[in-house]
Amino acid sequence: MDTVEELTGYFYAGRTNLKASELFFVILCEKFVEQFGSGIADFGAVFALLIGKNDQVTRAKPRDALKGTSRASKAVRNYMNKSSLPKHFPGNIKLPTIIGGYTPRTIKIRYVSKISTFVGRTIPVVGWVILANDISQIIYETTKAYNRVARGKDKVW
Repeated sequence: MDTVEELTGYFYAGRTNLKASELFFVILCEKFVEQFGSGIADFGAVFALLIGKNDQVTRAKPRDALKGTSRASKAVRNYMNKSSLPKHFPGNIKLPTIIGGYTPRTIKIRYVSKISTFVGRTIPVVGWVILANDISQIIYETTKAYNRVARGKDKVW
């Protein structure tokens, strides 16, 4: 590090005179592009979220049920009804599924015994897990790279 860098701030990726917060933002953008610019899994996650959104009209439901159904649920139920596969889990066990959740107060857990219902409701959950993994990796890699460049009191931890 030379005198100019000490006086004017940080130098990173061809940018000069960066404040600590600007340096963190530049590294965050770089790591974001690295993470999302390389994967079919990210496309799959967004696709799973879109087809898992319960915005399709459906039959009348009980009063406490969430309105609508998802494209994923419709497709899986249609496929299972046409196939000769079993419709229920063996032993009629019930597995938990998550419904709602596009705002946190609407999340509900329901137990289901039908395979098609379980699969249809699990598809968007897989999308959220993939995206949460991506975000945690971006934050970790950003913090690690920032702390390598930052000086003294500017380090995150």
